[in-house]
Amino acid sequence: MTPVHRQAMLLIIDGWGIGEAPDAAEYHDEGSATMQNLAAWAGGLTLPTFQRLGLGNIAPIQGIDPMAQPLASYGRMREISKGKDSTTGHWELLGLTLEVPFPTYPGGFPPAVIEAFSERIGRPVLANKPASGTAVIDEYGPEHLRSGAPIVYTSADSVFQLAAHTDVVPLETIYAWCEEARDLLQGEHGVSRVIARPFVGPPGAFRRTYDRKDFSLPPTGPTFLDTLMESGYDVVTVGKVDYLFNGQGVTEAVHTEGNTDGMRAIETRFRQGFNGLMFCNLIDTDQNYGHRNDCAGYQRALEEIDAWLATFLPELGAEIPLLIASDHGNDPTTPSTDHSREYVPLLAYSPRWFHGTDLGTRESFRDVAATLAEYFGFDPAVWGTSVLGQ
Repeated sequence: MTPVHRQAMLLIIDGWGIGEAPDAAEYHDEGSATMQNLAAWAGGLTLPTFQRLGLGNIAPIQGIDPMAQPLASYGRMREISKGKDSTTGHWELLGLTLEVPFPTYPGGFPPAVIEAFSERIGRPVLANKPASGTAVIDEYGPEHLRSGAPIVYTSADSVFQLAAHTDVVPLETIYAWCEEARDLLQGEHGVSRVIARPFVGPPGAFRRTYDRKDFSLPPTGPTFLDTLMESGYDVVTVGKVDYLFNGQGVTEAVHTEGNTDGMRAIETRFRQGFNGLMFCNLIDTDQNYGHRNDCAGYQRALEEIDAWLATFLPELGAEIPLLIASDHGNDPTTPSTDHSREYVPLLAYSPRWFHGTDLGTRESFRDVAATLAEYFGFDPAVWGTSVLGQ
């Protein structure tokens, strides 16, 4: 049976926080406030579309004034799941919370794990420590070129990352090694993601490619994506979203090469038509700039998104709701290069469904799932508290 025709969009600006969460100290993130600190660093931000939508109504942000009549309803959301990684955040946005955090490895992976992995791939590994992805490649890349041993590293998040130069290790072999790691890392060592990090170039000019691939654990329970798909709706993802759900609940995945390509892909796929949800992630604010403490890059990325939204919002018309949110913070102004435990913005845009209302502080990211559930005709209380029509 074909479901009632409905279209909605969920846009995640990765690593886009708006002030430290009440439990930030538990994550060593006191003082993190991605938007506020970035604006202070820049001497004020110029984001006219976000300003008109109501971003400045959520919290004081230098350069972004509050609006008397914002185009979107606005608020902030607190994460209740344990963790501050992309998987945890995206799962909660779609209604699944984690009571037990994924394991992390601040001292590197245990010898038994590394030995078992080395035996599987038939060679030793380099690094095995928490590190910035670009820094660890610069540090160990020359030795990797000589030995062929892959670079294994982690972060404050629950990730096993494997970097290798594609002139030394073919891309398909890199992926195969990550599949071995994913098969190995289960149970007590079940990290949320194993990530392939191919790179190219000579020493001193190494650069990561967009052939990154994530090997995630499947969701530990149903999400609203499953409800939509099982009811016959399309669930079209753009960016890394399908990786985070291990493909579960996704009917079509469009992969992208950064934000510019991602925004172009969103436009193209939207114009092709769908009946259901488009769930999109713009990654550069997190991957390219937050993790590298690149404030100027982060600012430019927001300006690019802002300018794109100005042209894209009219295509939605009055009926199609767009929810703009994030999965965690990633404050580029702090010494840390990791994600930050923060509130995230929620902007709900649709001339029909949202009316510039102050949505306040939402007590869970799950309210996004509840809002989508009500819009598509399901019981929102299963997932959280809907903001539809407020």
